[in-house]
Amino acid sequence: MATTEDMRNLQEEFKMQNKSVFILGASGETGRVLLKEILNWQLFSKVTLIGRRKLNFEEEAYKNVNQEVVDFEKLDEHSSAFQGYDVGFCCLGTTKAKAGSEGFVRVDRDYVLKSAELAKAGGCKHFNLLSSKGANKMSSFLYLQVKGEVEAKIEELNFDRYTIFRPAVLLCDRQESRPGEWLARKFLSSIPNVLADGYSVPVPTVVRAMLNNLVLKSDKKMELLENKAIHNLGKTDPIAQS
Repeated sequence: MATTEDMRNLQEEFKMQNKSVFILGASGETGRVLLKEILNWQLFSKVTLIGRRKLNFEEEAYKNVNQEVVDFEKLDEHSSAFQGYDVGFCCLGTTKAKAGSEGFVRVDRDYVLKSAELAKAGGCKHFNLLSSKGANKMSSFLYLQVKGEVEAKIEELNFDRYTIFRPAVLLCDRQESRPGEWLARKFLSSIPNVLADGYSVPVPTVVRAMLNNLVLKSDKKMELLENKAIHNLGKTDPIAQS
């Protein structure tokens, strides 16, 4: 495992490459934290949000963030929004409770896959997908089945580097109400950390894992990070300790 000093050096090397990045799903909990930390770490020369609406930011740190507004039902008409990025992060997703079964499949499978296809065609080298613990295209549970299908379909696109993150229950204070997750968080907060770590992970830990993994040099075309690996990789925060 790389030390904090190693990670700092890798960050500096990465910054010197002047890479560009896009984020899908920046209005969600993980996407919001990811954007904040990307700006905090100053890893990219260009940061773009791709979404169905423009987000409003008051903080000075967000002044240079680019935004591309697209119609996800007509993504082929917005191929230019995905052109010219070195790295892409996809945190796009919804729930059956919010969108219904058909809406969930449309967002979590169709929108995500089409976005990945356009990113690949646009020159993206490293695609990062936020998936879920238990994702399996053969699962009898629709949520896990769809997540598994998307993972497999994007792998077929043959990105130079493709990283899948499979966190368990995300620990965060959501802006929208999800009673099932609220109950899970309440339960997990009452048991020892050593046990809770297997079933949950704080959103900031996931984001640190994403960024630490990004700057680590890898010759693997496909990387799959399960919840334990996310915890381990997300422990180091070179920025906070510098």
